[in-house]
Amino acid sequence: MSLADQAHFTGNSCEETEMNHYDSTVKPGRMNRATRSSRLIMAGIMALGLGLTAACGSAGNALSSSDSGSTSGYPVTIRNAYGSVTLKSKPTRISTVGWTTYDAVLSLGVIPVDMPKMSDGDAQNGMYSWTSAKLKELGGTGSKAPKLHDESDSIDTEAIASSNPDLIVATQSGITKQQYQTLSKIAPTLAYPKEAWATPWRDVVTIAAKALNMQNKGKQVLANDEAAIKKAVDAKPNIKGKTAAVMYFDTTKLSTVSVYTTLDTRPEFLNDLGLKTPASVKKISASTKSFYKDISSENVDELNDVDIIVTYGDSSTLKTLQADPLIGKIPAVKRGSVVVIDTNSALESAIAPSSLSIPATVDQYVGLLSKAADTI
Repeated sequence: MSLADQAHFTGNSCEETEMNHYDSTVKPGRMNRATRSSRLIMAGIMALGLGLTAACGSAGNALSSSDSGSTSGYPVTIRNAYGSVTLKSKPTRISTVGWTTYDAVLSLGVIPVDMPKMSDGDAQNGMYSWTSAKLKELGGTGSKAPKLHDESDSIDTEAIASSNPDLIVATQSGITKQQYQTLSKIAPTLAYPKEAWATPWRDVVTIAAKALNMQNKGKQVLANDEAAIKKAVDAKPNIKGKTAAVMYFDTTKLSTVSVYTTLDTRPEFLNDLGLKTPASVKKISASTKSFYKDISSENVDELNDVDIIVTYGDSSTLKTLQADPLIGKIPAVKRGSVVVIDTNSALESAIAPSSLSIPATVDQYVGLLSKAADTI
């Protein structure tokens, strides 16, 4: 299943999802499928135990030899949802798990030895356009390119172990405690600080920078991203102060509306762009610990305070919503104040931002929001 489906809901309850292993590339919005066979997990551990001490990737994947084994600035301890990790020296072989973490590492100028294969949005050869561009800039192509592991079903720990990492960064992921323990047997693992799939994009960069003792570089990356955001927003002042929410509509069954909560990075990014979280979304968010909540279409009047709706779909989506006798009553839908993100476009992934996707796509996103604001 492509990551385009990650913006969609399968109908599983949150309780059911928590009982399953996370699919580590599952963006909040798609419920998770069952984990891969435990034999694969054990294979990764056994491979490690059989002596994966030599570098399995090209030397070009690791940090430069001058950085290798550096103890300046170490030890450093980083806490996460499952405990803490103490690094005694600078990691030189980084593997990433989940979503946007690879971009954070790359933005620091470090080429991972291993990272997940992407298949949604504008991904080609397993990478988004901005990720590929950064790798090319850093010389991470050909034999120096990262290995890509599969996360479409579960975490391919065997592939991760074969890359012989000395740090696994999973700060924006949905790994379970069991998966965390498994990965930690391969290399020290940084899970998310608090909630699965809820690490703000700035924190993803900051945590990676701390682990690599590159805090100044991390600050520079964030400053560049902030500048790109400011430039885009300054060019479209009509969006400032408007209320906006991210939702998912199953256009084949419009009996419910799925509203992304403030735990999710998509609504958070709207705040970065100068838009406000509607009171209705704040209320919905306070009633759940999940990244989304379903609202019956009979109660869509709760969403009357939303100026702009961001959703996923295609050229027919808005007309379908407007034709529905209940969904069509939502003021934003009725007047067409809806940004429909094409599931085959770069924005499909970028509206949940990374340090690299922001400068690549923020102008386009703000432009679409501005067009929606013109209808208010």
